[in-house]
Amino acid sequence: MEDPAQLKEEGNKYFQANDYESAINSYTKAMKLTMDKSLQAVLYRNRAACFLKKESYAQAASDASRAIDINASDIKALYRRSQALESLGKLDQAFKDVQRCATIEPRNKNFQETLRRLGAKIQEKLRIQFSTDARVQNMFEILLDGNSEKEKREKAANNLIVLGREEAGAERIFQNNGVKLLLQLIETKNPEMILAAIRTLSGMCTGHKARATAILHLLGIDKICMWMAVDNEEISMAVCNLLQVITDSLSGEGEKEQHGKEAALVLDTKKDLKMITMHLLDMLVSKKVSGQGRDQALNLLSKNIPRKDLRIHDNSKTIFVIDSGLKKILKVVGQVPELPNCLPLTENTRMIASILLNKLYDDLRCDPERDNFREICEEYIKSKVDPQDMDKTLHAVQTVSGIMQGPFDLGNKLLGMTGVMEMMVALCGSEREIDQLVAVEALIHASTKLSRATFIITNGVTLLKEVYKKTQNEKIKIRALVGLCKLGSAGGTDYGLRQFAEGSTEKLAKQCRKWLCNTSIDIRTRKWAVEGLAYLTLDADVKDDFVEDKPALEAMFELAKVTSDKTILYSVASTLVNCTNSYDVKELVPELVQLAQFSKQHVPEEHPKDKKDFVLKRVKRLLKAGVISALACMVKADSAILTDQTKELLARVFLALCEDPKDRGTIVAQGGGKALIPLALEGTDVGKVKASHALAKIAAISNPDIAFPGERVYEVVRPLVSLLNTERDGLQNYEALLGLTNLSGRSDKLRLKIIKEKALPDIENYMFENHDQLRQAATECMCNLVVNKEVQERFVADGNDRLKLIVLLCGEDDVKVQNAAAGALAMLTAAHKKLCHKMTQVTTQWLEILQRLCLHEKLEVQHRGLVVAHNLINADQELAKKLVESEMLEILTLVGKQADDSKKQHVINVARECLVKCMDYGLIKPFSQ
Repeated sequence: MEDPAQLKEEGNKYFQANDYESAINSYTKAMKLTMDKSLQAVLYRNRAACFLKKESYAQAASDASRAIDINASDIKALYRRSQALESLGKLDQAFKDVQRCATIEPRNKNFQETLRRLGAKIQEKLRIQFSTDARVQNMFEILLDGNSEKEKREKAANNLIVLGREEAGAERIFQNNGVKLLLQLIETKNPEMILAAIRTLSGMCTGHKARATAILHLLGIDKICMWMAVDNEEISMAVCNLLQVITDSLSGEGEKEQHGKEAALVLDTKKDLKMITMHLLDMLVSKKVSGQGRDQALNLLSKNIPRKDLRIHDNSKTIFVIDSGLKKILKVVGQVPELPNCLPLTENTRMIASILLNKLYDDLRCDPERDNFREICEEYIKSKVDPQDMDKTLHAVQTVSGIMQGPFDLGNKLLGMTGVMEMMVALCGSEREIDQLVAVEALIHASTKLSRATFIITNGVTLLKEVYKKTQNEKIKIRALVGLCKLGSAGGTDYGLRQFAEGSTEKLAKQCRKWLCNTSIDIRTRKWAVEGLAYLTLDADVKDDFVEDKPALEAMFELAKVTSDKTILYSVASTLVNCTNSYDVKELVPELVQLAQFSKQHVPEEHPKDKKDFVLKRVKRLLKAGVISALACMVKADSAILTDQTKELLARVFLALCEDPKDRGTIVAQGGGKALIPLALEGTDVGKVKASHALAKIAAISNPDIAFPGERVYEVVRPLVSLLNTERDGLQNYEALLGLTNLSGRSDKLRLKIIKEKALPDIENYMFENHDQLRQAATECMCNLVVNKEVQERFVADGNDRLKLIVLLCGEDDVKVQNAAAGALAMLTAAHKKLCHKMTQVTTQWLEILQRLCLHEKLEVQHRGLVVAHNLINADQELAKKLVESEMLEILTLVGKQADDSKKQHVINVARECLVKCMDYGLIKPFSQ
């Protein structure tokens, strides 16, 4: 059995060796094995010292307290507890402990000094506290006084928001009856005051579970939801943010480190989170809630209910929402804005609800859960079908239509329900415009994924053609046309699988473009014209005609930028992907093509206008028409509407637009660089890679200060580093290295960011590459990075071949690699004398390589070689002697004796400086004629 005293000694040794984790383990084992109180006190005291070193102050204070409980005058334990309490911000308690230490040892100067320091800190804290309290009171007085000047009130409101974001300020507002006063501000009904109060509350709740819980109960969830329900977009969004912050704090996301009582409080927040969810679901079907409020409630559910990571097993939140609120979400999805009893909606509400349905359905783990979801939907739709009440039937079809915009496979199954197709046929034949509109839109959504929409292929075309021919109503005509466009584009980009007769696709597209440009038609209808083009532009003739039609392009861009109906974004992005051919194309293997032809199977054909030169022309046309500013606006759209799939489409378009280096300046000038950053950081894996690649293309040749102004430039580093990966292709690796080279040449802060993103090992790997261009790009990047002290330290450290690699690369035949490596070597040898010595030891070829550099025909390389020689000579007399005894002296003399020449004066001067230094050492004598 282990001996506690021996374990204590073992722990002491670990502590002296700075291995605090092992020391803690030894002391903890010893505690379990001894009943001796005095030894226990020592062990607790020692373990407290380890926790102090590890900056685990709460545990250090706890262990020191246990030692003091055993021996109240344990001076070491008292002092350690005071240090821990000071770090926890409990200055008054820390002061008391040091006071006891000073009483026990009055002559100890350290204790006296600590007392003085803590006394001063306490005074300062009290001064700030009183001044903060006074400021808080003053702000509220100004804000609640209806007669105070507008400017004063705005300043006080902004100061209050800033104070609420700081921990100390938030606590002072909270302790000074602040929540009640903020409520009074909200009740003033003044929008500016309401916003200031809500934003202050958001700051106070951020990352603080106890305070967020208290504020939620003080305000009441009913009141918060009532504020979010108002018909004011800014207030509704601010309240949505407040609820998100409360939800994050209650669920422990983004929590600030808490100490003392807050850390000890284990708050059961599940009830509160459930209560928030229930109220959000109730908001969905309330007529008192504005369209904005409904959108925000849907956004909050979408963000907080489905699992963020499918590896987490627990999807109980989703199951709860499906059981308690799926019918409420379906009610929103099935709303028909033109009917009198419709809930207040925005243009985006139904789409956000469809996206929520999709997320909930995707979050289900097994077939029984999916069956339950389907059964609830079926039951809901059946309850709405009423042959006597057309409005109810309309609601049922609209619900199916909405589901197909979310979980499509489920929507397709619901289409097959008895009576659904009959309802659609009946509605198509109705005299009422709204009946036809809803039915045709449902048919359009049903024909989204033709490979799976078997039901529609058999019935849809006939129905739509019938509607298209009969109706005189433009709104219905255009929707029927879009349905036909979708069904007609079943062959995709395959030229041989055209659904319609030659020329009819172009006619359909021409009609869509005409509607798109007609500003007298309502925006919802024009949106459908874009939807039609999203399918028709799979045809190369159509896309070529479309990019030639500048008014139609500009009309589409304007719709994407201006309209508040953001459901158009996916259609615009799809159209642009088709026009730029930035979709994935399967490469045809020649052997398989021959085999398919032999067995009389269909082989996909490429349209002549899908060849590269046609694509490049289309890209130029799009840029000329202002595509970048439209894309930049689209990226800023609300996150619930801008789905990951849409982001991927936008990233594909950006990458296609960046292809020609000559266009990248235009892209940067119109804000393309900034717009790409969020696409590279969030979205699908494919989308992030495409956006990162586009960023690399821009970063490689643009001035980073202009392309990514301000702090944005630091956000570019991570996407570029993500491309330094063996899974990425050579071009992506190469352009990422070029981009990083450009960035690393700007500032040391950027070099540090590149190091922090762990890019160095990857850059070093590419310096070993067989591929000349990759090796050259990596070496140039390293040449810029070696200016940084941290990188230099890596070269100085023993046990690595970094310097050897640089020296050997100086001996390469590739001039660009040689130049970059020589530059890196010149900077390294100038920064550290140790590296000058190390250079002569890493390889026997060092002298031969250096001589080749100093005789190089390219002046830039020669200059760098001579600078390396200069650094070696200046570093040490012995190194200078080695060079003088070799052919190096001859080379230096040859270069140094040349007549002055402005083109190569810098080279001649370095050689002369080398010779002068050798004379100073007495290694050579002055040359005399």
